[in-house]
Amino acid sequence: MSARSFLYFFDIPMADQDDDFFLQQMKGVKPIQVEAKVDLAKAALDKATAERRRKAATEELAKDKNFLSGEYIEPVDPLAVIEFKRDGVQTGVYRNLRLGKYQIDARLDLHHMTIDQARRAVFQFIQDCMTNDIRCALITHGKGEGRSLPAQLKSCLNHWLPQFDQVLAFHSAQKQHGWVGATYVLLRKSEKKKLETWEMHNKK
Repeated sequence: MSARSFLYFFDIPMADQDDDFFLQQMKGVKPIQVEAKVDLAKAALDKATAERRRKAATEELAKDKNFLSGEYIEPVDPLAVIEFKRDGVQTGVYRNLRLGKYQIDARLDLHHMTIDQARRAVFQFIQDCMTNDIRCALITHGKGEGRSLPAQLKSCLNHWLPQFDQVLAFHSAQKQHGWVGATYVLLRKSEKKKLETWEMHNKK
């Protein structure tokens, strides 16, 4: 008698007079143990799907945090000097930035990027600069001369950089650093650097 038959008959009530006969016949019979099976292919598929969804959710969240405006951007001439300085930035500090006298500690090259790629790259670059206590950075964007829409990336950068509270000032670079095809960016001190400076000046 198969295990299936055993289970089937086990669930059917029997007359009392058949109990002894049944138990005698089934003595020593053990039900077949069926091992639980895992569909590895399906499990792997579910894991891959979950990972794709997690990655998509992470990218969407990062995109939501990117506040850089994609609205109308005023075009800039390919050979124009772009510049910006927040109130409170000392004239001497801004002059040194403009003249390329500060050490460049980080660089970003936007060449061959689409507008959307550049938007994401600039946003992440500024965040990374702040995380790593970068004070002066250089962003290369090119001039875009001779194109149907010249200086697109340059125009975007000129529009985006003032949107960062962390950006104190920026100015088109000196010739050795790319001239009007690149821009110096001066960043605020991180909270860590501010604390270190305060401690240095307040040591007894």
